[in-house]
Amino acid sequence: MLAATHIHPVINASKRGSFINVRNPANVASLRFRYLGRGVDFAEGAKALKLLSSIQKRDHSFVLNADGHASVSISEEEEEATEVSVLNLEPNTFLSKWSPPRYLWRGLTVLILAGQVVVRTIKGKIHWKNTLQQLERVGPKSVGVCLLTAAFVGMAFTIQFVREFTRLGLNRSIGGVLALAFSRELSPVVTSIVVAGRIGSAFAAELGTMQVSEQTDTLRVLGANPVDYLVTPRVLASCIALPLLTLMCFTLGMASSAFLADSVYGISINIILDSAQRALRGWDIISAMIKSAVFGLIISIVSCAWGVTTMGGAKGVGESTTSAVVVSLVGIFIADFALSCCFFQGAGDTLKNCM
Repeated sequence: MLAATHIHPVINASKRGSFINVRNPANVASLRFRYLGRGVDFAEGAKALKLLSSIQKRDHSFVLNADGHASVSISEEEEEATEVSVLNLEPNTFLSKWSPPRYLWRGLTVLILAGQVVVRTIKGKIHWKNTLQQLERVGPKSVGVCLLTAAFVGMAFTIQFVREFTRLGLNRSIGGVLALAFSRELSPVVTSIVVAGRIGSAFAAELGTMQVSEQTDTLRVLGANPVDYLVTPRVLASCIALPLLTLMCFTLGMASSAFLADSVYGISINIILDSAQRALRGWDIISAMIKSAVFGLIISIVSCAWGVTTMGGAKGVGESTTSAVVVSLVGIFIADFALSCCFFQGAGDTLKNCM
C-alpha cells in the first residue's frame, strides 16, 4: 500500500497549461490526456509506447519548476499532432491494411507506363541522345547473336523439311515452305526471344538498380521526367530495331537453308530461291515486321515496368530481371497467336504457285 501511494503519473499534458511534468520515470502508472476526456492505460502495450516514444524523440527545452520537477513546453502544433496520434489508436477498419497482389499492380504499371509513353511521344517529349544510344545497343550490338541463331534454326528446319518432302517428290516446294515459315513465324519469334533474353533482362536490371538506389528519385529532383529519360528511349529503340533485325534474320535464315540443301542434299540453290520467290507475297514480309514491332513494344514495356517496380535490394533486382524475361516471352507467344489469327484467316493457296 505504501508503494502504491508513491506512484505518480509520468506525463500530465494539459491543453491549457501546455507543459509536461516528469516526476518519476521509473514508476509508470498511466497516460492521461485531460483535453481528450479519456485515459489510455499502458495495458494497451505497443500502441501507447509508440506514442510515448514519438513524444520523447522531439527536441524540447526543459525548465525546472519551483517545486523541483522538470517541465517541457509543447507548441500548439505538437499538441494537435499528439491528439491525432492518440485518435489513430482506434481499431483498424475493414480492408484498411489490404494491399493488391504484386502481379496485379505490376500489370497495371505496364498499362499506365505504355499510356505515358504514347502520350509523351505524341507530345514530342523524347530524349533523342538517349534514344540513339539505346538504338545502337538494341540494334547493331545484337546483330551477331540474332544472325547466328537464325542461321542454325534455318538449317535445322531445312533438315526436317528436305527429308520429308524429298520422299514425296516435292523438292520444288521446299523453298516456298521455308520462306513462309521464316517470314510468318520463325524470324519474328526467334529474333524477339533472343532480344528478350539479351536486352529485356538488361533493361529490367538497369532500371531495377536505379530504383532501389533511388536514382530515379534523383532525376525527379533535378526536374527530369524518368519516363522521358529512361523508358521512352528504350521503347522506341526496341520498336525500331526489331523489325530490321527480323528482316536480316529472315535473309540469313533462307541463305543458310539454301546452302545446306545444296551442299548436303543435292537440291540446287536456284530451285530453293525460285520456289521461295514464287511463294512469298509482300504481305508476308510486312506482317513479319509488324509482329516484330509489337514484340519489341512488349519486351521494352514489360522490362521497364518490372524494373521501376523493383523492391528489396540486390535480391529484388535479380527476381525482377528473371520475372521480366519470363513475362515478356509469354507475352510474345500470346501476341504471336493473336496477330496470326488476325493476319492469316481462312484457307491459303500460296503453295500452289511453287508446286
